[in-house]
Amino acid sequence: VVVLEDIVDHTNVGAIFRAVAGLGADAVLVTPRCADPLYRRSVRVSMGTVLQVPWTRLPEWDAAVPLLHDAGFDIAALALADDAVTLDAYSAHPPERVALVFGAEGDGLSRRALAAADTVVTIPMLHGVDSLNVASASAVALWALRARSQPSHE
Repeated sequence: VVVLEDIVDHTNVGAIFRAVAGLGADAVLVTPRCADPLYRRSVRVSMGTVLQVPWTRLPEWDAAVPLLHDAGFDIAALALADDAVTLDAYSAHPPERVALVFGAEGDGLSRRALAAADTVVTIPMLHGVDSLNVASASAVALWALRARSQPSHE
């Protein structure tokens, strides 16, 4: 599953839903302050996939983390951190059930989200670029995990 923490840009929310649908994640969980996936801009950017992908609003992190762990999810927070493992390393042997957590534009994930993570994952970047847009990062991460868990459709 994909967890969106406080992503307030409707365009990014819609683009993430499109990546989720196209790359096969099971559901999207949004925090209370996340932009509304049913807002017209989100629906349009998602190409309507917000109407196909199961999603729900989570309670605050303090209540959501035990729910995810009780359901058997490994919480993987995508963030820039010195102790982060690379997406390549994480996706080489991913847990059976993963909750990928993506944070707000600019600020990234909250301290609570990072503290709740079982693993902090980063996407290695080149040429002095430190990160991708959250929608792009979600697509890259979803593809990396999908590529390891599903056969190619070539």
